[in-house]
This record gives sequence, C-alpha cells and structure tokens, in this order.
Amino acid sequence: MRSEISETGQKKREALTFLILAVLIWPFIAVGVVAGWGFLVWMYYLFTGPPGPV
Repeated sequence: MRSEISETGQKKREALTFLILAVLIWPFIAVGVVAGWGFLVWMYYLFTGPPGPV
C-alpha cells in the first residue's frame, strides 16, 4: 500500500516537472538561442559588411 502511494506521488512530481520544463523553461531557452544567433550574425555583418557582391 505504501509503495503505491509513493509511486503515485512520484508520477505526479515527474509530470509536474515535465510540464514546467516543456511549457516554461525550454521555450525561453529556444528564444534565447535564436536571439543569440541573430545577435551574432548582426555583429558579424556590422564588422564585415553584408554578403554578396558590392
């Protein structure tokens, strides 16, 4: 009986942890990576000029 309650509680904690990661944390990380890449490209073009023939 006790192991069933403990197992159910653990499954709820795992589901809550997954939801927090999937809904809150990973979207911020994805936006940060894309924004960081855009900033890197912007700084590169600032120093080297736009691509293509002039």
